Amino acid sequence: MFSKTDLNKLSALEKARAARDERAQNRSRENAAVLIQAVVRGFICRRRFRKDLLKDIDRIIAPFSNGQPKTKPQFYTAVETFSAIKKFWHVFKSNEDKQRFEAMCSYINACMMYGESMGNDVAANAKYWYVSLALSKQHVLSWIQQVKSILWQCCLYLKKLKPDSPTDSKIMSIYLRLLIMFTDASSWKILKMTGGEALRTSMNQLCANIIGHLNSKGFYPMLQCLLLKGLARKKPSFTHAALSAIFTLSIRPVVITKCSDNLMSLFILYIMSVPGFIFHLQTTSKESITILQTENMFKHILDYLSLDQNTRIIFNSLEGNYALCLLANIVYLGYIEQDKLTTKVACFTRVVHCLLMHCQNYVGKKKSNTSQWHPVLGWFSQSIDHSLHESMEYVVKQLSKLWSRVIVQALFGDALKSAEASAAAEQERIAQKVQPKGLLKKLQRTSLKLSSRPTKSLNAPEVVTVCGVCDMFQTAMSTLTEIKANILSGLTYMDNLLPSLWHFITDLGPNSGIKLFLESLNSSVESQPILSLLMFFCDCSSYLITILDDVELYEHQKPFKLDDLINMSSFLNMFVYKMIWEHNIDSNSRQHSLFVSTHPLLMILHQRDARRSFAPDNHWLIKDLKMSLFRNELERGSKRAKRVLQIIPHIIPHIERVILFHRKVGDEKKELGLVETAGIMPHSTLITIHRNQLVEDGYHAISQMEGKSLKGTLRIKFVNRQGLEEAGIDQDGVFKEFLEEIIKKVFDPELNLFKHTEDQRLYPSPTSSVHENHLQLFRFVGRMLAKAIYEGIVVEVPFASFFLSQMVDHQHSALYSPLDELSSMDKDLFKNLSFLKHYDEDIADLDLVFSYDEDLMGKIITHELIPGGKAIAVTNENKIRYIHMMAHFKMCRQIREQVAAFKKGFCSVVNPDWLSWFTTPELQRLISGDNVAIDLSDLKKHVLYYGGFHSGHKVVVWLWDILEKDFNKEERALFLKFVTSCSKPPLLGFIHLQPPFSIRCVEVSDDQDTGDTLGSVVRGFLGIHRRDPVGRLPTSSTCFNLLKLPNYSKKSTLKDKLRYAITSGTGFELS
Repeated sequence: MFSKTDLNKLSALEKARAARDERAQNRSRENAAVLIQAVVRGFICRRRFRKDLLKDIDRIIAPFSNGQPKTKPQFYTAVETFSAIKKFWHVFKSNEDKQRFEAMCSYINACMMYGESMGNDVAANAKYWYVSLALSKQHVLSWIQQVKSILWQCCLYLKKLKPDSPTDSKIMSIYLRLLIMFTDASSWKILKMTGGEALRTSMNQLCANIIGHLNSKGFYPMLQCLLLKGLARKKPSFTHAALSAIFTLSIRPVVITKCSDNLMSLFILYIMSVPGFIFHLQTTSKESITILQTENMFKHILDYLSLDQNTRIIFNSLEGNYALCLLANIVYLGYIEQDKLTTKVACFTRVVHCLLMHCQNYVGKKKSNTSQWHPVLGWFSQSIDHSLHESMEYVVKQLSKLWSRVIVQALFGDALKSAEASAAAEQERIAQKVQPKGLLKKLQRTSLKLSSRPTKSLNAPEVVTVCGVCDMFQTAMSTLTEIKANILSGLTYMDNLLPSLWHFITDLGPNSGIKLFLESLNSSVESQPILSLLMFFCDCSSYLITILDDVELYEHQKPFKLDDLINMSSFLNMFVYKMIWEHNIDSNSRQHSLFVSTHPLLMILHQRDARRSFAPDNHWLIKDLKMSLFRNELERGSKRAKRVLQIIPHIIPHIERVILFHRKVGDEKKELGLVETAGIMPHSTLITIHRNQLVEDGYHAISQMEGKSLKGTLRIKFVNRQGLEEAGIDQDGVFKEFLEEIIKKVFDPELNLFKHTEDQRLYPSPTSSVHENHLQLFRFVGRMLAKAIYEGIVVEVPFASFFLSQMVDHQHSALYSPLDELSSMDKDLFKNLSFLKHYDEDIADLDLVFSYDEDLMGKIITHELIPGGKAIAVTNENKIRYIHMMAHFKMCRQIREQVAAFKKGFCSVVNPDWLSWFTTPELQRLISGDNVAIDLSDLKKHVLYYGGFHSGHKVVVWLWDILEKDFNKEERALFLKFVTSCSKPPLLGFIHLQPPFSIRCVEVSDDQDTGDTLGSVVRGFLGIHRRDPVGRLPTSSTCFNLLKLPNYSKKSTLKDKLRYAITSGTGFELS
């Protein structure tokens, strides 16, 4: 393809190209060699240069290179030192020169003290002091710059040190000492020279300049970082000297600038927000607390934070977690400076409230994807620094001072003292009045109302102060959710706080200022703090009254007098009624919060009164509420009427609620088609029961029935022990007999489903689990009892009130437990707990823990009262909680499953909403009849006669006469029990007794027959003669509420035979 000439040309070109490439590579190698040589020579030169520059500083600091010198070191003049450091700073590398820098700082610290132990002239030693260059015009500017650089490098190293490391701790002390030295001229020896005092002002300005430089570089964040490493832990790692030095460094800029806003914001933001800072100063460095007091820092902090603009600056930079720490430090500082706190109450209250509200912004009511658990605030919406959790113990200790006696007394101050004095004067004035009667008494009552003590204005200083303090504590309880119980416990520990607060409230107007409070519900924000006063009082009183035993409340009358409880309950009763009837409690969060505070206290007082009365008759009824109006609104489905019935049913007369209950039952039966209408008989259920397995058959039949069937008519067919069906009477009596027999068996303590208290009242047995299906049995028993109430059948089964309280959910506190009722259940435990409650010594010596050991069939089982209770000791601080949790465990937790099963069965028949209308004693009356005396006239009106008896029959006339004139109250009750199996009359009278009360004449001998019964007429007509039944007693069929009475010829015989029958229990028969 190519000629020979062409090939030669190509070859020449290739050779030329190769030669060029080789020359290029040679040039690159030469350039690389030159560059490498330059770099190496530069490195060697710089190393040599660095070594030459470091010779001077190494020579000066040589004795300090391995810590403090063991022999006296050689010191050099300040100029030499300055020059050596200047050279050193040219080649300083923070990573490589740590030890050299540390030794240099040690040397400077030492040279500043040069001559202390010598007797030499001060002027002769001055040339060795590093600070003496401040007097040299030639070097002063460079020296100042050098000092600033050294001090800031100290700060940078401090930021990386770990205070818990012994090595780092020593290094930290060197740097801190140097910072202390050059930020305050008072220790400089040049001021002690002749004429040195004249230099003090300029030297102080120099220090201020140095501090200003450090602040501009980030001095306070560095100090905070260091403090957090040493204090944000379970055990602080700072020594006394280190913590004192850090505090001194933090306070100096503030003092020098005379608490300027800029420095105050830095001090508050970075120092006062360190967890437990003031607490650790108090325990480790008390002289630092003295400095805080001397510089009046508590006042300055409050003054700064009381301005809205400053508060916004702090809050914009401060996370919720650190805001809590800031709050704790301010509270603890106020606790230390009680005298200053009393003069700054309004300012302190406002600042604490603002900080709490800031923390509340991050508090959630429930767990979410963005929330985390906080040991003080609950669910917290910000990321949590877990190192702070270790120090939270100290934060809580500081916060607890907010509700300590010292701060509470300082905050409420003279306002409550004046209320107490006013109340005492009022009591004395009333006591001095002669107690008249009749018209004079009414006139005196009117005069007392007219001459009542003057009321306080909402704008009065003491009212504003007290309301502000109450608002602050309310915010604390809603923010610090996990320690709310501690807050309430601390506040209620002071005996005089709540009574004084109540007297203060009563001074706000007639009837405890109820008009003022009601007007505040609809008013503007300005009057809202007055509602916080009421909420605070109610929350604290609810907690306190819950844990008071009967001796304290009724006999000692501490902290409240019974008259106070009566007035308090009257006020709350009317106030809550007005809130529901005239205001919408859900209209805003404020009204809802007020209701949540006032309603529990009202119900606690009402239940306490229901268990042991302290209020007069009809005290709880609202006279303003007309029953006709209420019934009409209820029938129309009025929301407020329904709420009254559901929330505060006690304001409605008991008889009205019972009538309403029966009406609801009747309406429900009609709705379910269980009532005979237009000749159509309702569906009934036939149940076959073998007498030798009464409970088993009843359990299997009724447990499988639906609620609707159980609410309908039940027809019982008994099968006797021989397997033959018994003939029943076409009444409801056979079912009543079945019900009575079932109840007699299941409530027998020997069955171990129920137990008796010492006053013979029933409650579920904690050891009922020995029965395999015990919970199903409880559900069955609940259904049977509910069926009795549903049908108006009275059964005399006395229940323990703590059991009934759980049935109707009358427990308005997690720890609510009527401690005084424990004595009827376990007298020894009650005595022991009462002993603990009033034990004055250190209860920790008794070695108790939050657990309970139970002997269950020879096996010891430990129950923890709280999670981890076996490891939590009982102390004087938590003993009240232990006592009530123990009582709560015995009377509630131990039988929780049994109660739940019983209630489930009960509520499958009776609507649980209807149960809430009644108190515990009222529910017992609904079950077992009324506690009033038997109304014979009512019984006469509603009795049915059979067998020839009628209301005018001589035996019937004798019977009523004997019951009315010869039998006492107890014998009449025995008579009623003899006939109906229950000694108490039914609620609403005998018209509601099912089956109706009946009296039947039984056959007698001919010579005793007076011929005025249907049986005697028939026998006479047919010529039938019967054997004389001599000595026959009256008998009864309780299942039919039927009295079988022989036709006695003498009244005295009737009286004797009837008395014998009812007292001996003789005469029970089945028809």
